[in-house]
Amino acid sequence: MMNGTPKLDRIDLRILCHLQRNGRIPNVDLADAVGLSPSPCLTRVKRLEKAGYITGYGAHVELEKLGPVQVVFTQITLADHRREDFVKFESHIRNVDEIVECHLVSGGFDYLVKFVTHSVVHYQTVVEDLLEQRIGIDKYFSFIVIKSPIVKGFYPIEKLFAPPA
Repeated sequence: MMNGTPKLDRIDLRILCHLQRNGRIPNVDLADAVGLSPSPCLTRVKRLEKAGYITGYGAHVELEKLGPVQVVFTQITLADHRREDFVKFESHIRNVDEIVECHLVSGGFDYLVKFVTHSVVHYQTVVEDLLEQRIGIDKYFSFIVIKSPIVKGFYPIEKLFAPPA
């Protein structure tokens, strides 16, 4: 155990791999897929949930079936770079529904932000609202997504964290 969280073995990693691809998999099928009997499998899943490795279950929604969608990645540079400037910016954008991801990055700008809107006009309205709030944005560059040929809803857990053989 490190910092109160259980150490994961290969079976735990396999459980996480299967659950991130299909959170509704019946325990019997999950147990079979990872090479356990159902009871120990369920015990492991509950332990992973309790330890915070599994933070929730949800449905993958095909937005385009609901209507038009515009994804925009935006590079944002703040005017000042004190701790309070980052805190102010992050606390204000946290509640903007159209912002689905925000990453503090190294390089020529401060944040890479992913917006999901129904149009470019909608995106521009959201950005203009952010600028009017005076939350420290110095400049921004927008990248309109034309096509997303690869979007994975899962991580390569076993390749990232598998213990050495």
